[in-house]
Amino acid sequence: MKRFFWLFLLLSVLGTAQDKKAALEAQKKRLQQEIVQINALIKESAKKRANVLTEVENVQLKMDRQDALIRLTNRQINRLNQDITLNLRNIEQLRQELEVLKKNYADMIVAARKNKSTQNRLMFVLSSESFWQAYKRLAYMKQYAAYRKQQGEQIAAKTKTLQQYNKDLVAQRKEKEALIRNNRIAQQELDSVRKKQNSLMQQLKKRERSFAAQIKKKQKKQEAIDKEIDRLIREAIAASNKKAGTKTTTFVLTPEAKALAASFASNKGRLPWPVAKGIVTQKFGTQRHPVVRTTTIKSNGVTLSVPKGTEARSVFEGKVLNIVQFKGSNPIVLIQHGNYITSYKNLSAVYVKKGERVSAKQSIGKIFTNKDTNKTALQFSLFQNTTPQNPALWLYQMN
Repeated sequence: MKRFFWLFLLLSVLGTAQDKKAALEAQKKRLQQEIVQINALIKESAKKRANVLTEVENVQLKMDRQDALIRLTNRQINRLNQDITLNLRNIEQLRQELEVLKKNYADMIVAARKNKSTQNRLMFVLSSESFWQAYKRLAYMKQYAAYRKQQGEQIAAKTKTLQQYNKDLVAQRKEKEALIRNNRIAQQELDSVRKKQNSLMQQLKKRERSFAAQIKKKQKKQEAIDKEIDRLIREAIAASNKKAGTKTTTFVLTPEAKALAASFASNKGRLPWPVAKGIVTQKFGTQRHPVVRTTTIKSNGVTLSVPKGTEARSVFEGKVLNIVQFKGSNPIVLIQHGNYITSYKNLSAVYVKKGERVSAKQSIGKIFTNKDTNKTALQFSLFQNTTPQNPALWLYQMN
């Protein structure tokens, strides 16, 4: 039982190590994909040299992802170093065990040769004082033969395991060398991008006040839009209360809507992204502007930069609560999922109508591309009643 426990523990540790390795690989792949998308954004923004701020934002984004990729690769290298150290320890221990086994086996062979004749074995049995003693001697001889066979099999098995350890060690060292090479290349690219960023920052500093004013103006416009969305949600809540003959600050749900809300909540952390492909260029909450550090920005959702022509899609089944046509902004679609609301801002075309039922991943509109910056971005928000939620906690692998 004790042996089984240790075997189970060892398998559990190995399984956890494999899971961690797979998680690091998946995270690394996502970072590499994001860097490819950011390179495309930089290429697009470079076509519009007049907007230095957009280019600086994109380059800063690449620097952040490149730095994250380097740190993640370092973690992989450290993990490999641990694996190599453990492997070397196992190889040394196995070699020592093999030496003992081979010595014992050699001693047995020598002893067996000294008494190898059939006559000696027969005399050993026949010289017994009783039938019972003869039986025991015969059984001993069989056990001794079986033990010799077992020792031989153990030597063969441990030799095979040792060969596998050595093979793994060679593979681990090759993988480590490849990671170090890749990290060196990534570091060189980061240094190159950093030089470019320093040059752009020099240009930006000359117009920092102007850019800060632009950011504040944009933030004020965003706050007005958020206020309008809040008003529309409150209106919908009031309508649901009036229909139910109650007065609360939350949605009064039908049994069907309750089931939908419960299903939505149970998918927290697993909801699909509102775009097929994109990167997070602005996170949820209050934060310093990534470039103009003297300016603070606030977001009740996330901004996703996407390729030109990308369509927004519903993250879950629901009903179109409203289509907001706010003065001075692009259309916004609000979709209700029980007492949860998802918001899709900055569309150039809308494919759905108010009151229409939509399914998960259904295209609801085309995302607007700014002609001045060549930037295509969707602003996505999620609310429980009127309370903004962090989309990174709801959407699959957004953290």
